[in-house]
Parts: sequence; C-alpha cells; structure tokens
Amino acid sequence: MASSNGDSGGLIVSFGEMLIDFVPTVSGVSLAEAPGFLKAPGGAPANVAIAVARLGGRAAFVGKLGDDEFGHMLAGILKDNGVNGDGILFDQGARTALAFVTLRSDGEREFMFYRNPSADMLLKPTELNLDVIAAAKIFHYGSISLITEPCRSAHLRAMEVAKEAGALLSYDPNLRLPLWPSPKDARDQILSIWEHADIIKVSDVELEFLTDREVSDEAALSLWHPGLKLLLLTLGEKGCRYYTKDFRGAVDTFKVKTVDTTGAGDAFVGALLTKILHDHSVLEDETRLREVLKFSNACGAITTTKKGAIPALPNESEVHQLLQGA
Repeated sequence: MASSNGDSGGLIVSFGEMLIDFVPTVSGVSLAEAPGFLKAPGGAPANVAIAVARLGGRAAFVGKLGDDEFGHMLAGILKDNGVNGDGILFDQGARTALAFVTLRSDGEREFMFYRNPSADMLLKPTELNLDVIAAAKIFHYGSISLITEPCRSAHLRAMEVAKEAGALLSYDPNLRLPLWPSPKDARDQILSIWEHADIIKVSDVELEFLTDREVSDEAALSLWHPGLKLLLLTLGEKGCRYYTKDFRGAVDTFKVKTVDTTGAGDAFVGALLTKILHDHSVLEDETRLREVLKFSNACGAITTTKKGAIPALPNESEVHQLLQGA
C-alpha cells in the first residue's frame, strides 16, 4: 500500500470533544475503590486526529477546551503530535471535561463524567473556524457533541460546511450512555444525523443498542441508508465486518496481548481514513478495501497492547512489523 507520508494533498478534520480520562492506578476495581488515578488525554475525535497524524496523514482538530491548565495541556498534546490546532478555542467560563474510567473485574468499563457544563459543550456555530472545516477532504465526528446546545448546532453547521466543500463525512457514534438524558434520547439523536454520513463505524454493542437486535448482517444492514458508501461493524478480537452497496465481508484481526482496549476503535478509524484519503475509489474495490481494513485492524490491535489511547496509537513502521509477522 502506498503511504500517505509527506503528502500534503488532503486534510482529515476531526470535530468534537477532547478531555482527560482519569484511570485508576490499580486495575479491576470500582471507581470508589481505586486508591489513585493517572491522567490520560482522550476524547474519541481527538484520538482519531492523532491516529491520523501518527500514520503520516494531515489532521486537524476542531473543538473547545477550558482556558485552564488541562485545556492548554491537551492543546499542547495535539500540537506535539503534529495535529493542526487552528480550530481549537478556549472557554474562560467553563472547565475542560474530565472522565473517570475504570475497567471493573467483570471486564466492563465504568464511567463517571464531570461536565456541567464542560467547555466542549459550549462551542457556538459562530465560533467555528470555517476555513479549517472547508479544507477537509474527510470530516470525522461522533455523537457526544449532539447532546446539548449550543454544541449541537455547531456540530450540524460544521457538517453542513464540510459537505458543501465536498468532504467525505465519517461518523463513529461512540456511544456513552451515562452522558445522555435517557437511552431513547441517545438513540434518537445518534440516528438524527445518520443519513448525512458517507462512512459509518459502529461497534457490536452500539449495533445492538441502535437496532434492539442481536449482532448479525441483517441487523447491520437495517442501519444502511442510500447515500452510505461504507458501513463498518467492529467486533473486538473478532475483527470487523464491512458492507457496501455492492459487496460485504469480514476481516480478521491479529492476536496480541491485550492490556487496555481504550482507543482501539479510534486507531482503526484513523487508519482507515488515512488510507482512503487520497483515493476514495478504494471504497468500491473489495480487494483494496480488505487490505486497508487489515491495516486498520492491525492499528486497533497494537493500541490494545499499551495503557491509554494516545500513548498507544501506532506509527506506520509498528503496523508493518505486525503485518509482516502475521
């Protein structure tokens, strides 16, 4: 596969939240039992931007942070990783979002969020850097920015500007139920922008939530819409399934020693977007698409071998090492 390293022909813009995850120093405990916490930068759209940059793609992040130590730290992390920060704003009246995350002994993640409101929720449509958004060849976003106003209107405006500029729209709902007023509200809002996306990635858990059905091709295809170019279903250690209007199939992932699954889906998305950035026709060629998804699965797998999302996101040589060793 040709690498996109050094190619300045296209920009992938991620829109949404960036926050700090506080992760217990001891695993397998509840948040209440944790003796201490380590701070880990996160937020799915920001993770995707950094995943793209690590693989040699051009990435930008659009969002709002608190005008506080944590906000400036996060902006610095984006910059250090080569992500364009021209779309970042700082809010003096609200803090950077925090999330406490633990992996309980039963393997489930438990979240507790501090956002009342956090700076990312206060992004207004009038504050958007439209030049950055209009420069996107691919515009990527989640659903957390749909939860409250004014951020929801900013999200819709950004999507509209990107679409008008000819960008491919990429959507990863990234369901975080504790943030929503109710499961019904989450489902309704996540699906409210469904038909605008060209590429959608859902996890097995999200598929079950959105369709109220068990994971199957039929359940996945019930989420198809006529304008969609690619629907992806990620299945953790079972790899992924892909659906287009002309073909569908599955790609296995790689066996690795998993330490922490945080950010694996974001690494997968970042890799996919980087590889299709310069040639969208990959989406219509099953052989080439399978190669891209194999690469994307490798990125996801590598990310699970280290703690935290951003520190674990791989560069191209790490991915090729895993691909050659497989």
